Amino acid sequence: MPEITEAELKKQIEQSNFAGLYFLYGEEKYLVSHYMKKLSEKASGRQFTDFNFQKFDGGETGADRIAEAAQSLPFFAERKCVLVSDPDADSMKTVEAEKWKEMIMSLPETTVLVVALPNLEVDEKKGKNWKKLIDLMKSNGNVVRFGRRTDAQLQKLLCSGAQKRGCVLSPRNAGRLVACCGSDLTALFGELEKLCSYVKQGEITEQLIDGFAVKNLEARVFDLSKAVLSGSGDRAYSILNLLLEQGEEPVAILAVLSSAYLDLYRVRASVQSGLSATEPAKHFDYARKEFRLRNAERDAGRYPDGMFRGSLKELLAADIALKSSRGDRRIVLEKLIARLLILAERGKTA
Repeated sequence: MPEITEAELKKQIEQSNFAGLYFLYGEEKYLVSHYMKKLSEKASGRQFTDFNFQKFDGGETGADRIAEAAQSLPFFAERKCVLVSDPDADSMKTVEAEKWKEMIMSLPETTVLVVALPNLEVDEKKGKNWKKLIDLMKSNGNVVRFGRRTDAQLQKLLCSGAQKRGCVLSPRNAGRLVACCGSDLTALFGELEKLCSYVKQGEITEQLIDGFAVKNLEARVFDLSKAVLSGSGDRAYSILNLLLEQGEEPVAILAVLSSAYLDLYRVRASVQSGLSATEPAKHFDYARKEFRLRNAERDAGRYPDGMFRGSLKELLAADIALKSSRGDRRIVLEKLIARLLILAERGKTA
């Protein structure tokens, strides 16, 4: 049985047409957890769940105990479910890995074994043990990998989630929520839950998102870059002070600020070359970050090339200063903001 899609998994759960083994993993941990719960609940049934559903922490439980649970018969039911979360194949000794292999290849028809990684990250290219285990599970069960979602997919999920909660969220405002909070589904649905609780059965507007959603570091530093480019020194320093007071690392702040300027420069270069503003996504990693290029398109044409080149030089100098100096890193950032403000002001009059 090969790797299956999310849609195929959803159909199997709805129809109670279960395979004997499922392996759920991938970068999108929210979906791994979501389907892990749905699958184990449906596979174990509604009656006698104390007997027909057993859950194990894969990092603390050995294969012998898991195999014993998998081999035991269900109690007055067609099947039972055994859930194992976050086993670490890379840390398994040879004997333990062989026991896992034996267990997987001898599962009884009355057991649905669900192996899921709601927290653990897997690198199949580097982890030889993981590659062997995943290949084994593909041969004996269904494997589902939940990769990162695109902006469009995230917006669709949020709009659907709002509708299920009795609220209205437009695709445009769903995109705004993604831009504000980032692309992590766990964080996004946490913010959506909060907004829906506030509006009850109304519309989630742009004003509500701006006023209530908790911005991630990227969104807050993006606000910092907008303040600098608009020449609002007071606002720029206010945002910087808040970031530092909240414990954000200066190196992390600088990295995101540099990314904002790189976005602007790349978009400007693309448009000047007769290409679209989204062209950089074909050459750089903008997966689930396409909105950054759309945001950059609004400002990229307002300033001359010299302003961007000068700003990038200042950002590089600040990066070197932060990583090589033992002095006050706050002063490095404050000086940088002052120089970027001067360059932006000169760019307006150029």
